Amino acid sequence: MDDPGELVAGELTLRFERFAPHPVHKVSTYYFRMVHSETGAELGSINLRIGDSAHIERYAGHVGYTVHELHRGHRYAARALRLLVPLAGELGIDPLWITCDPENKASQRILELAGSEFVEVVDVPRECVIFRNGKARKCRYRLLSH
Repeated sequence: MDDPGELVAGELTLRFERFAPHPVHKVSTYYFRMVHSETGAELGSINLRIGDSAHIERYAGHVGYTVHELHRGHRYAARALRLLVPLAGELGIDPLWITCDPENKASQRILELAGSEFVEVVDVPRECVIFRNGKARKCRYRLLSH
């Protein structure tokens, strides 16, 4: 499935941008823009990384997201994450593994609001690109599709 189209829930639309390799994690990735369904305002972005390697499942996660500062506090990232769950299930990704930095309380709250379960904090291996970018530990969350 190269083009999943738009994913919509209320005022949030995930608009498919492209399917391409992730520049850092080197796996096929679906890229979406988060857009307000009524105003068309650009809210942020989210991506779904396809892969079941230890790097993805333990350190990078299947999902990456950002919400523009002006639009934070509206739970857009949590809702966007929930919108990706059916697509992930169709692609055979269950559970979704999502990681965040231990000090990133906002991301932890987003993952909890989306229904993710905290699993553990792991040390990132020194040879990993994430470690080389200054992140020595990651919180791991599991989000089931059912």
